[in-house]
Amino acid sequence: MLVAAEASGDALGAGLAEALKARLGDDVRFVGIGGVRMAEQGVKSPFDIAPLSILGIIEGVRALPMVRRRVRDTAELAAREKPDVAILIDSWGFTLRVAQALRLQTPGLPLIKYVGPQVWASRPGRARTLAASVDLLLSIHGFDAPWFEKEGLPVVSVGNPTLVRDFSHADPQRLRDHIGADPDDQILLLLPGSRPAEIRHVLPHFEEAAALLKADRPALRVVVPVASTVLDAVKARVAGWPFRAHVIEDNQLKDDAFVAADLALACSGTVTTELALANCPMVVAYRLGPVSYRLAMLVFKSPWVTMFNIAAQKSVAPELLQYDCTGPKLAAALAERLDNPALRSLQVAEQAKAVSLMGRPESDPATKAADAVLSFLASRAA
Repeated sequence: MLVAAEASGDALGAGLAEALKARLGDDVRFVGIGGVRMAEQGVKSPFDIAPLSILGIIEGVRALPMVRRRVRDTAELAAREKPDVAILIDSWGFTLRVAQALRLQTPGLPLIKYVGPQVWASRPGRARTLAASVDLLLSIHGFDAPWFEKEGLPVVSVGNPTLVRDFSHADPQRLRDHIGADPDDQILLLLPGSRPAEIRHVLPHFEEAAALLKADRPALRVVVPVASTVLDAVKARVAGWPFRAHVIEDNQLKDDAFVAADLALACSGTVTTELALANCPMVVAYRLGPVSYRLAMLVFKSPWVTMFNIAAQKSVAPELLQYDCTGPKLAAALAERLDNPALRSLQVAEQAKAVSLMGRPESDPATKAADAVLSFLASRAA
């Protein structure tokens, strides 16, 4: 059983399912919760995971009745299908509740967490909570292990799949042909996130920034690669913009766009590492509801939110968060880079150095995760 509740977890689950099939062939069957990527690997989710992609503490409280219903639905699925193991992927709030429900329902069911909470950045007490709820943690960060092992939870560091993303197949000209860009046209990517709340809080400011830039740069091409979890919402909003923007749904064209772009405006998240690997300079932005932001700041300890900034311990990519995430401020940071090729080149080089500090995995993380799952199950059966 694989359980994921948002786009990044869906990608992790799909990679793990593919790796398990490579190891087990016809001897594995999947059930669980996920999105389109996991469905392609045979994990047919009984409900849409998009509403579970919740952003902010206040929003989480409001969504609690829905989350509890989906936890019950997930537990009922496990009761019907009787999996040999349940692997709960990222999405701390939802998957923790699923783990606790499964533990009560089927005490002997092995539970594996894939991606731990970022206890090094906030709320270290979650390490103890997780240790009491699951049997094994598959960590994507090598520095995670001590936090959880001291609470008695075994950890296998499998590596971050994002860090092995390969953009060698990407074709920037294919993207330019797709959007009808002339050779000298600059391309700006807008990446507003994969959660519905991110689209509500972030995308309006991205729109304003792009409109300000387009007023001075009519030839600027605006491209919006969109996650499947928010596709309809993004398309509806972009359709009402007073300037042309190209929404990209196809995964190959998304990779082409990452390589073709002169610059990106990105919502904080996994996509920032992907952009760095594609050698695309960026401005990072994020915004929560005001109450959720104040509450988050009480527990979040890192001065940066972007993973490669944290690794480098400096602002390699500028971060404009909350009250700095406004159209004019975003437009100013973007304009500075659009008008300065040397600054963009310097940032690309610094991003590459920072990503290298995150530690490129020596082997495929999905394969390593699959091997860890099978080794764990073999040890339980011995």
